[in-house]
Amino acid sequence: VLNKAEATASLIDLAAGEIVATLPTGAGPHEVALHPAGRWAVVADYGVRAPGSTLSVLDLEAPRRARRIDLGAPIRPHGLTFEPDGVALWVTAETRRELWRVSFADGSVLARIPTAGPASHMVARAPDGRLFVSDLGAGTVLPIEPDGAAGRPVATGEGAEGIAVSADGQQLWVTNRASDTVSVLDPTSLEVRRELSCPGFPIRVALTPDGRTALVSCARAGEVALFRAVDGRPLGRIRLDLTAVDDGGGRLFGGRFGASPVPIGLAVAADGRRAWVACSGADAVAELDPAGLRVTRILPAGREPDGIAWLR
Repeated sequence: VLNKAEATASLIDLAAGEIVATLPTGAGPHEVALHPAGRWAVVADYGVRAPGSTLSVLDLEAPRRARRIDLGAPIRPHGLTFEPDGVALWVTAETRRELWRVSFADGSVLARIPTAGPASHMVARAPDGRLFVSDLGAGTVLPIEPDGAAGRPVATGEGAEGIAVSADGQQLWVTNRASDTVSVLDPTSLEVRRELSCPGFPIRVALTPDGRTALVSCARAGEVALFRAVDGRPLGRIRLDLTAVDDGGGRLFGGRFGASPVPIGLAVAADGRRAWVACSGADAVAELDPAGLRVTRILPAGREPDGIAWLR
């Protein structure tokens, strides 16, 4: 789990429920992607006041920060996703209004695709190789073909941010945080199949590997909302009864959401029986039982945890 306010990554042993290592990252680490081989994690060093220009590569076996990829410009890297063979990863370059393909081996920029939107923030990859970029500023999703050809952006809702493609490639989910909605699209036609009401600043979405359930973190509400993926039916909400930390500021959302623990980043286990949400305002990670709609335990984290990934 990435701790934005202290520029670190916490490695948590789930069996022990303890932090076993704290690794340095660049300033403002927001999102993380696991290399397909499982040994490495790449962190987007988004920056704080000054835009970030690096990616931190973490060796999860050592554990240590193995190296830093210098992107050569203050692009504010944020969303990222690996290609299946691990040779390259795709990174949103927010200040450049582009999506970059970056070599994992040497950090060279292999391709730059214009996204045009003012805040291309997150990226998701479909099984067939297509990419989808959510634009926080435009309220849109941009499709990109495997050959790099960008399509036309599709409007989903104000503050389009969280994005996920189902494992079978049949659904594309987008959270529209300022509209308090979640859009479910057909990834091929980009037709909006459903517009789901989701009050409370829906900011991230994750799908269970079997594709049956969507989890949405609601930062203002302090809850995780669950939906049945096949028809969008609400399954309920998990309330996160954690106390927001008041440590004098320095956090992205500050006191904007009052006493909410500000849940953001989501990860789901391979069997779908457990999930985790980073509570940025409470400096903790909540472990969830999606089927039982309950919190099973609270795990430690650093200051302002956000990006999160689960490794078997």
